Amino acid sequence: MRKMIGYCGLDCEKCDAYLATLHSDQALREKTAKAWSELNHVLILPENINCQGCRGEGVKTVFCESFCEIRQCALKKGFETCADCREMDDCLKLKAIVKDNPEALRNLKG
Repeated sequence: MRKMIGYCGLDCEKCDAYLATLHSDQALREKTAKAWSELNHVLILPENINCQGCRGEGVKTVFCESFCEIRQCALKKGFETCADCREMDDCLKLKAIVKDNPEALRNLKG
C-alpha cells in the first residue's frame, strides 16, 4: 500500500494540510485553517496546518497526531492500515470516514 494512504484509507497526498506543508503555501494554510475551523467549530490557526502524512515520519496536524481515533487504534494494534483489521467492515469510526469518502474504502480494499 502506498505510504501516503492514511490508516483510514484517505489519500494524504490530496490533503490541503499536506499540500500546504509540501509547497510551503501560506495562503493554503490560511484557507485550510479557516475552513477546518468552521467545519469543526474550533479555532485552528494557520500555523497548525502542517503535516507530512498520517503514516509518515515528521510533523502532523494536532488532530492527526493526537485526536484521530482511527490512527490511535491502528497504532495500538500495530496495523499498517485499517485493511489489516478483521473488524474493518463493522468499525463505526471507519464508517464515518468512508460514508463521505468512498475512495478511502477503495484505497483500503484495493
